[in-house]
Amino acid sequence: MAESFHLSPSEYHRWLMDRIRPALAWGGGDVAAWQERLREKLREVIGLPPQGVAPLAPRSLWKREHPLGTIEKIAFAGEPFADITAYVCLPKNIPPPYPFTICLQGHSTGMHVSIAVQREDETKPLAVEGDRDFALGTMARGMAALCIEQRSFGERREQLQQQVSRDGCHDAVMQALMLGRTLAGERVGDVDRAIDYLAWRGDADMDRVGVMGNSGGGTISIYSAALLPRIRFAMPSCAFCTYRESIMSIYHCADNYLPGLLRWAESADVLGLFAPRPLVVVAGREDPIFPIAGVRRAFEKLSAIYAAAGAADRCLLVVGDGGHRFYADAAWPPLLAFLRQRVPVPQPH
Repeated sequence: MAESFHLSPSEYHRWLMDRIRPALAWGGGDVAAWQERLREKLREVIGLPPQGVAPLAPRSLWKREHPLGTIEKIAFAGEPFADITAYVCLPKNIPPPYPFTICLQGHSTGMHVSIAVQREDETKPLAVEGDRDFALGTMARGMAALCIEQRSFGERREQLQQQVSRDGCHDAVMQALMLGRTLAGERVGDVDRAIDYLAWRGDADMDRVGVMGNSGGGTISIYSAALLPRIRFAMPSCAFCTYRESIMSIYHCADNYLPGLLRWAESADVLGLFAPRPLVVVAGREDPIFPIAGVRRAFEKLSAIYAAAGAADRCLLVVGDGGHRFYADAAWPPLLAFLRQRVPVPQPH
């Protein structure tokens, strides 16, 4: 009989996962006190960059009329040598102050997808599949959108190095780790900076600033919701699943991984930091990289956290009949219902 060996690295890592008991996982008790402990640890793990180290310096690049309202391209500073470009999309015939949704594209050619134009010529239309034209969907529902370009995507892709990874993120992920940071943390920092920009504008309803995105945009929506108290609603799509059944067992871009996070928490614990604020989690029944069984398992635990926070009715899972995409017609109605309630939601600790 041939001798059997265990040679695959993932086999050992799964053996370790079976034995890990995340030290700060939700286990009952005072929700706010638990959130404070885990949020502090998550800030440390993700390496959230300091804010306000560079003047905001907002500037307008162009502004155009659109059948749904107006779209303006702007830029502002995130950190030194890290400028952020974005589209400000204001709905037609809606007076300020505007509820704003910060829209985040995932692995794609960039933020231009959110307004359905070509990246290299923003005067030309682009056919967008999977409801990923987030800004147009937001404007059509009477809300404003701020579509920011995420680091390593679109206009902020790596342009200095001669050789870069195919997914666009690997180089930035590894360099950030060497500096004691993470690319995910830098992206969350950019979302925080985007909220600074909205506050500077003066026409945003700062009690109704939310975040949404699909895939890599959904991932940063989750971490932003968990860490940034000024976010008041969230709609992450095709990014929420148990870590074990998704990023720890299926190939994903390196930007999904945070050093040591599983020692402290699972995905439901992380998104549970957003309770009791309104949350719509979007998933695809046939999503191959965020399997629906794992999504449902994670959501069951997330629902328990929301129930303990007295907000069971503010947490909803929407499942579309398809794959790895956004599902606008299913996701928007419950979120808009939450926002119409205008129920005061306490700030997290």
